[in-house]
Amino acid sequence: MKFETLAVHAGHGPDPAFGAVMQPIYQVSTFAFKAFGEPGTYDYTRSGNPTRAALEACLATLEGGTRGFAFCTGMAAEATALGLLSAGDHVIVHDDLYGGTYRLMTTFAASHGIRAEFVNLRDTDRLRAAIRPETRLIWTETPTNPMMNLLDLAAIADIARERGVPTLCDNTFLSPYFQRPLELGIDIVLHSTTKYINGHSDVVGGALVTRDEALGQRVAVMQNALGTAESPFDCFLVLRGVKTLPLRMEAHHRNALAVARFLEAHPKISAVLHPWLESHPQHELAKRQMTGCSGVFSFRMDGGGEAVRRLLEGVRLFTLAESLGGVESLIEHPWTMTHISMPPEARLAAGITEDLIRISVGLEHPDDLIADLAEALDRV
Repeated sequence: MKFETLAVHAGHGPDPAFGAVMQPIYQVSTFAFKAFGEPGTYDYTRSGNPTRAALEACLATLEGGTRGFAFCTGMAAEATALGLLSAGDHVIVHDDLYGGTYRLMTTFAASHGIRAEFVNLRDTDRLRAAIRPETRLIWTETPTNPMMNLLDLAAIADIARERGVPTLCDNTFLSPYFQRPLELGIDIVLHSTTKYINGHSDVVGGALVTRDEALGQRVAVMQNALGTAESPFDCFLVLRGVKTLPLRMEAHHRNALAVARFLEAHPKISAVLHPWLESHPQHELAKRQMTGCSGVFSFRMDGGGEAVRRLLEGVRLFTLAESLGGVESLIEHPWTMTHISMPPEARLAAGITEDLIRISVGLEHPDDLIADLAEALDRV
């Protein structure tokens, strides 16, 4: 079936109890045994729940994986993935990524004896040189947050497979509608389902999807042991959001590209970082690896920090807030907001400077969004 059909139907059908067309919310903590020594399909919601199972099956189907797992936050999904590693293990992480992931690697991972090494994975020679006997995971994110750099997932997967190292890709920015990392050879896909998969800024969640069953079984054990699974009600909300994912992603792509082209032509904007623009240095990789972009991209302003402040305070339709992927348009300053947990030297090394702004273009009419930015820029 086509993606649009799977988004509506994957993971569940009419509920067998009463024929509910939409997946019911099984808001319970425990389930009765059939008899002594004979549990039913579910026994305790931390270990499994019908509402969560529907969402997890749906996500696995959309990503083309064998097993899917829903978590209470995106960071819970990341922590569970790191839980697959042991003290003394080495993980290679791309050096330009979400600030919360950087914080997790330098605090949680480090405190548990896991050595995270940040490497520019756009350079495959550096990846080859970084792999060592104790390397147990290669962690990627593409497009990167907030620099919108791309990683060649097929090339990374080939190198990792040669050395017997599993790979993970954070696919939050594109969703499975625009990018399918498992089909490119990646072993685990990660999402903050808070963002595009849910799409309505009303729930937080995370997900992992595995390419093979054995790896999926390891994730299942860790999810249950850590208790990081998502609640039934939140799973219901995310599953509801998935159903409109294809329609929303097409609109996000269309709107963001229109806004990006406006900004690229504006005299007060020094650079626009959007992979679907011909000016992006990895535009050809984008066309080869992705089928479109989301509503997120970044741009640089002339005039320094004061100009940035005046723009962020001057917009009316864009909301100054962190996060992304909702129906509403957001604007934020990575240097002081989403990436402030990174030390200044790490931000600068990644290209995150004070003149950088990240926006998440929503589902409003693009003419209104462009007018809002134009008026704010006139006052800068």
